[in-house]
Amino acid sequence: MDGCWLIITEKDNTARRIASILFKDVKRERKYGINIYHSPSDNAYVLGLKGHIVELDFPKEYQSWQRVPLQSLLRAELVKEVKEKGIARLLKELGRKASKVTIATDYDREGELIGFEALEIIKEVNSAVKVDRAKYSAITPADIKNAFSNRTSVDINLAKAAETRQIIDLIWGSVLTRMISLSSGRLGKDFLSVGRVQSPTLRLIVEREKEIQNFVPTPYWEIFARFRHENGEFEAKHVKRFEVKEEAQKAFEKIGKTARVVKFVKSTKEEAKPIPFNTTEFLREASKFMSPDRAMSIAENLYMNGYISYPRTDNTVYPKTLNVIGMAKQFLSPNSPFKKEAEIVFSQEKIVPSKGRRETQDHPPIYPTAVATQNDLGKDEWRIYELVVRRFLATLAPTAIWDVKTTEIDANGEKFRASGRKLIRAGWRAIYIYSKAEESFLPDMAENDILEILKKDLVEKETKPPGRYSTGNLIKIMERIGLGTKSTRHEIIKKLYSRKYVYGNPLRPTQTAFAVIDALKNNAETITLPDMTAKLEKDMDAIAEGKIQQNYVVEESVKFLEEILKSTNLSELSKNLKEGVRKDNVIGKCPECGRELVVRRTKDKKRFIGCSGFPDCRFTLPLPQNGSLYVTAKKCKEHEINMVKIKTKKGYWDLGCPYCNYLEWKAKQS
Repeated sequence: MDGCWLIITEKDNTARRIASILFKDVKRERKYGINIYHSPSDNAYVLGLKGHIVELDFPKEYQSWQRVPLQSLLRAELVKEVKEKGIARLLKELGRKASKVTIATDYDREGELIGFEALEIIKEVNSAVKVDRAKYSAITPADIKNAFSNRTSVDINLAKAAETRQIIDLIWGSVLTRMISLSSGRLGKDFLSVGRVQSPTLRLIVEREKEIQNFVPTPYWEIFARFRHENGEFEAKHVKRFEVKEEAQKAFEKIGKTARVVKFVKSTKEEAKPIPFNTTEFLREASKFMSPDRAMSIAENLYMNGYISYPRTDNTVYPKTLNVIGMAKQFLSPNSPFKKEAEIVFSQEKIVPSKGRRETQDHPPIYPTAVATQNDLGKDEWRIYELVVRRFLATLAPTAIWDVKTTEIDANGEKFRASGRKLIRAGWRAIYIYSKAEESFLPDMAENDILEILKKDLVEKETKPPGRYSTGNLIKIMERIGLGTKSTRHEIIKKLYSRKYVYGNPLRPTQTAFAVIDALKNNAETITLPDMTAKLEKDMDAIAEGKIQQNYVVEESVKFLEEILKSTNLSELSKNLKEGVRKDNVIGKCPECGRELVVRRTKDKKRFIGCSGFPDCRFTLPLPQNGSLYVTAKKCKEHEINMVKIKTKKGYWDLGCPYCNYLEWKAKQS
């Protein structure tokens, strides 16, 4: 084993695949419960890590939340602890005998840091070992062989950028989470978390909910009419939206039995195909049928098993070195489930891929790297794989062509407009089934044609509040204002759900979320604004580019937190938080005494609804014991009790009014 070649990958299944691609005589060995892939003829070993095997943390003397002053956390000497001791032991044993080490973790900030952490352990026992780096974007034979034939050096600056994020997020998270958890009295497993990216994201959701709650609808009136032409019937809308009912009524009464075509335009319009998937666009689309964190987890598995390229990328332009035509040709094979879609791509004389505005040099946009069938993958894996394949083929397909018609109509001085569109060449739309083609009918007409008015309607409407954010929309907004990165945004949203700050999709904030954001806005508003965290993201980019040092960025962040601690009125913060957290447990008014009904627990931790006037009032209602409980803002009209939702592994269940449910159950028992 002396002078062996040690290759380090991020996960075990990546190690297995890379070993099988590079070497012919691979033997799987096992030590300390860890797989090692050994090629005796090449004297090579491939070892898969378990992501980060080293954890950054505060020393043990800083663990007590109540006893340790918050200020002391700011400049504590952080320690690195090995959390995967078996892997670390194996790294030392193999590293001691190695003549060269190749880092083959995922090529991004986090992957570079994971590889660098392993390298530091090896260098403890073999400081003179030669080190290089294999960079790849897909785990296919061609990509892996090319990466290992063109190895480069480890990017220390890239690793330092990821480490800086770890340090800053640990300090921010610890200081601010302890601050609000101690202030609110919410400790243990129910602690309230605050984070550098999490809090500004939560503020977006809370403020949108306040806009909705405070929205006062204003009435307006619209006029619709149905017209008959010899070529067919159609509906048109009055060009004006009326704010005054009398004005609308006057216009409505003016409309007679016939109308005249003032203008008619017919044209064909091309509809551009979608741009290639970067991480943000992929998660936006995937979130239509599963959570973003689930979609990313599946995408990572598909990548490691050689079905798609690396799913963490900002790029929306296929590099010239990527043979997209060759990849698309694979889907023409008889066993391909996407043969018909691939034939649409190759029906063109010239294939020109679409491209977006963002072009980076690290990884290409997400694309399929192998042909799979439904039998090869699980149900959710297939959905994500199919999405990636269809998007890829759509970016190479012909444009869609529409037959578009518009008309203006005069009905006794009142002007109407209508439009129609028909898809005359589906192009990419025949491939990308996630975007529905909406057609509408408008007959061919000519100027001065006379139309019969079949009916007319004066419709009263109300302005609508802004919509809540879906997970997909939120990820896009986070990207636009600089909150988080392509690799972390889905994790931030997952954390908001797990800490019970939000529920549902579109996202709704809980009363606790309102309490936390309102308290922080009143006492430490900067924490909830995207400005500082967006600046830190840019600083970490600068570290990766070697323009600034890690110490400078960390110190700047620490000073910022120092100012927050100095200026925060902790007693006021505590008062605001406790009141808000209390509200999250209030269900409504007790039907017997009028005091508050709250969610309570028995001595054996079983939850129920009870009156806050206990023991004077003993009114109670039962609750399901399993799942997360969410008290919604919607109230039962009969009992003035808030509707309740329960989240289980299968999704959300509308429990509705607990009192109505109880009465219904009681009626069935009698």
